[in-house]
Amino acid sequence: AARRFRLVPGRGQALLEIIADFVRSNVALMLLGNKNGRRFAPLLGTLFLGVLAMNLSGIIPGLNIAASSVVAVPMVFAALTYVTFIGAGIKEQGVGHFFVSQLMPPGLPKAMYLLITPIEFLSNFIVRPVTLTLRLLCNMVSGHLLLGMTFFGTTSLLLHLQASSTISLLTGAAMIVMTLFEVFVAVLQAYIFTILSAVYIKLSIEAH
Repeated sequence: AARRFRLVPGRGQALLEIIADFVRSNVALMLLGNKNGRRFAPLLGTLFLGVLAMNLSGIIPGLNIAASSVVAVPMVFAALTYVTFIGAGIKEQGVGHFFVSQLMPPGLPKAMYLLITPIEFLSNFIVRPVTLTLRLLCNMVSGHLLLGMTFFGTTSLLLHLQASSTISLLTGAAMIVMTLFEVFVAVLQAYIFTILSAVYIKLSIEAH
């Protein structure tokens, strides 16, 4: 799309520019400030558009399953975020200062670090990528199951139980509602994933 940009945008280019500006202004610049926001806006835009595209594949006829409902896909996006926030933190603060700031919050009695440091390690370096993966995966799997039930139920009622045509109308309406709801969830999950990635980057490049 970027290779065919024009000064006067068409509809596709205008939509892409709106999305890119939304991520840049409302996620990158808002959470990371002007300097770091500009620096990480391309990555956050890529995450948003990538996750959104993988999510929306679940409602495309012929595919009918979101790529992000296969664990490898959200795991790759989570790994990209993981490597980015650790790399950005090390680059900004140095190796030693970064890990000290992440594992040893200042102002605590020294004895407390025996308890706090393992918790901080688990929270910052284990739980973050796992929750990014599972949040996206579980939402898209559950959406796929709901769509599958409404589509299968409608088809079964129409083909095999002709007497239940009235009920099939209800399940058909539910099918349309669930498809629209899945579009909403796909956009929302892409936004949440991008917001969390920006927050993790912010927590890495700024000392506590």
